[in-house]
Amino acid sequence: MKILKNTFTAIVMLWMAASAFAEVPFNGLVLDREMKPKKGVRIYVKDPKRFATTDKKGRFGLTDVLPDDTLTLVLSKKEQVRVPVDGCRGIRIVLAGSGARAENDDEIANTGYGYVKRREFTGVSSGISGDRLRSTGARDVISALKGIVPGLTVTNGESGRQVNIRGTHSLTLSSEPLYIVDGVAVSSLEYLSLYDVDHVEVIKEASQYGARGANGAIVVATKTGKQRNQ
Repeated sequence: MKILKNTFTAIVMLWMAASAFAEVPFNGLVLDREMKPKKGVRIYVKDPKRFATTDKKGRFGLTDVLPDDTLTLVLSKKEQVRVPVDGCRGIRIVLAGSGARAENDDEIANTGYGYVKRREFTGVSSGISGDRLRSTGARDVISALKGIVPGLTVTNGESGRQVNIRGTHSLTLSSEPLYIVDGVAVSSLEYLSLYDVDHVEVIKEASQYGARGANGAIVVATKTGKQRNQ
């Protein structure tokens, strides 16, 4: 019993340590070869469905980076660059040719949650895997997103649940985001099984969808759709 108790205690301590580390912000800056900010670069650590995207100043923020991790920068569908974290707390990455050079930047690191939080307001998308959504214990997609996406609110109205990801702009006009499932616009996500979700992107400024994206967009890729396209 004592051995089991010690083992359990060790597991709990390791879990707490890992959880604490996941809370530590990791900020970065991506520049092109002319030392100009590189906008729209997608950066992930292990799971390509969970990522941050650089803003117009080349900044990005993550919270799940370990000293021996490797960042993968997705520049286009066919071009990716891998950059070792190598113990950095904040990183400055300069793209050069088919590679990149990176160095620790204390000034960037000292912004704390600045870049991570700023991601909420730049309109860039947040990639969330279906596994992460299901781990919340929620029964549907919107409820799962509510516990993960900053600023997403859900209210109950006469016509059902009202979802808002950008804040209320009008008392009379709808603030409901655009819903897209496997490339098709739908009226809601109520019918969608959480267990069929492959990944979700929440886009607060979805100007790429024209007027329909004025209130942002929630874009879902399902496992069924993925299999269909393979």
